[in-house]
Amino acid sequence: MNYGFVKVASAIPSLKVADCTYNIQQIESLIVQAEGKGVEIIVFPELSISGYSCGDLFGQQLLLEKCEESLFKLLDFTRSLQIITLVGMPVMIGGLLMNCAVVVQEGKILGVVPKTYLPNYKEFYEQRWFASATTIDDTQIHLCAQSVPFGRNLLFHTQKTTFGIELCEDLWAPVPPSSELALKGAEIIFNLSASNELIGKNQYLLSLISQQSARCIAGYVYSSSGFGESTQDVVYAGNALIYENGSLIARSKRFCLEEQLIISEIDTERLLTERRHNTTFSENARNIKCLNRNSSNTCANQLPITDIQCQTVNPSYNFELTRWVNPHPFVPGGGALNERCEEIFSIQTSGLAKRIVHTGARSIVVGISGGLDSTLALLVCVKTMDLLNRPRKEVIGVTMPGFGTTDRTYNNAIALMKSLDVTIKEISIKEACIRHFIDIGHNLNNHDVTYENSQARERTQILMDVANQCNGFVIGTGDLSELALGWCTYNADHMSNYGVNCSIPKTLVKYLVKWVAMTSVDEDSKATLLDIIETPISPELIPADADGTILQKTEDLVGPYELHDFFLYHFLRLGFRPAKILYLAEQAFIKQTYAEASELEMEVGTYDEDTIRKWLQTFCRRFFTQQFKRSCLPDGPKVGSVSLSPRGDWRMPSDASSADWLADLEN
Repeated sequence: MNYGFVKVASAIPSLKVADCTYNIQQIESLIVQAEGKGVEIIVFPELSISGYSCGDLFGQQLLLEKCEESLFKLLDFTRSLQIITLVGMPVMIGGLLMNCAVVVQEGKILGVVPKTYLPNYKEFYEQRWFASATTIDDTQIHLCAQSVPFGRNLLFHTQKTTFGIELCEDLWAPVPPSSELALKGAEIIFNLSASNELIGKNQYLLSLISQQSARCIAGYVYSSSGFGESTQDVVYAGNALIYENGSLIARSKRFCLEEQLIISEIDTERLLTERRHNTTFSENARNIKCLNRNSSNTCANQLPITDIQCQTVNPSYNFELTRWVNPHPFVPGGGALNERCEEIFSIQTSGLAKRIVHTGARSIVVGISGGLDSTLALLVCVKTMDLLNRPRKEVIGVTMPGFGTTDRTYNNAIALMKSLDVTIKEISIKEACIRHFIDIGHNLNNHDVTYENSQARERTQILMDVANQCNGFVIGTGDLSELALGWCTYNADHMSNYGVNCSIPKTLVKYLVKWVAMTSVDEDSKATLLDIIETPISPELIPADADGTILQKTEDLVGPYELHDFFLYHFLRLGFRPAKILYLAEQAFIKQTYAEASELEMEVGTYDEDTIRKWLQTFCRRFFTQQFKRSCLPDGPKVGSVSLSPRGDWRMPSDASSADWLADLEN
């Protein structure tokens, strides 16, 4: 199975201006390479058969005949090939010449798409040679002895996707043709282009394609002319770009003197999921239909869509994913991480500041365990008080040693509170828990769920009562990953008055704490924070061994958080089935190389297939059975694209069955 992925290619062939015979040979060579790698659709630059920079040679009958002759050769060449090819050429239609994209498969022309917007400013003179798509009403033309569909509103359907086409300047229009094509069903847009290079223009182009692919919730495959075009007045650097919903997934090298073939996969299943979730997209599509139906104007923007059925592309190979799958999808890499961390803290502190001001609280209370989550919550509390110009002493940090508390976490908790200059309270829960065990008749040596949860509930009671004493409220420390797994005690650490970490996954918590350590605290706090990051994650509800080593390690019990966060992102954010999540996880943690992960400064674990499958089963089972805890979560700010708030992103019955999800993974 390929799980909705469509393998596409953007090609930049070697080119000689006005040498159609040479150009078609280069095009055919790249088609063969792409077909051999399982590409289903390949796009070439604008006017790739003739060259874009022919100038007044477009008025020469010989050049136009050579273009059609070369197209004949391409049709014959592709007669036994299922790959769909998009090439650019000038097409004569009566007394008009059109700048067109020609779609070819198995020796047939599936359709011809003319360029709509012809640049005629500064260095561009296209209206000197070509007519716009708006000047002709024909929907069928004759080309290479075939009667073929013609128009800018063509939609091409394969078994796996629907795609549309626009040419170069069309993208730069205020309302590009691709916008309507996407609203009418195109999941992938191909752009045949010949954009020259200017200082700063490339960055603008990248932002333009990124925004258009995001606005259309579509894949966008762009191919622009490169070395070989005339440099008489301008230079063409060659740009092969593949985007998916705003994200760049593959690109060529600019100013390369050799031909290039850029291949990647577009996840159409993801795109369709995004469109279903985005009600604005579907509403916009309905509005366009209503405008077209109620208007008597027959301008190009309202031409009816022509649907074209392509032959099924069945590459004779086992599908292989070549695109990078981020093992830490919640964590951006490189310099973007610093910006993300700063933004997250701003959201958390702004939310907490509003709650403090609204309630008139004189203090805020947070339980400090020496672990990652409570550390992050404490840092947010301190930063919020700084934001409000209030003393840090109004943050009351309560450490509550229990049967499993180790010296390392206890000392880190005390050291951090001292260095941050907050009010410190130390309240042991041991005697209270022992008294409670006697009251309910529980054996102190029976370290079962009652033993563990009693400690968690005792701590929550202490925090709530301390908050009452000091006219404050309790800050929740639990994170998104714990909520997804239900790794919290109901009516204990599950509950608070305001949960500042509720939409931050565990993998991101670690980076946030490290970011604070490296950027905005003194050396004492920095040393403590870095040690907390290295401490094994544990609820510390079971006594340590004789050497004081933590025995109860969360990731030994429920699985590695980097796997669970990967599962959570693809399950909740993208709605993927378990089998696809398993496939992607194998790609991220087993098959792909980690050169890019190293560049992004990621530490990525390694796992085998059985391990990933085991913990994915755990994730599916726990996600369904633990929904009852999420149905009554306290307030807390949404930070990223994924949230489990019952008032926000996620509404699910607590008694839903996980049977089909587990079966999908099993089968």
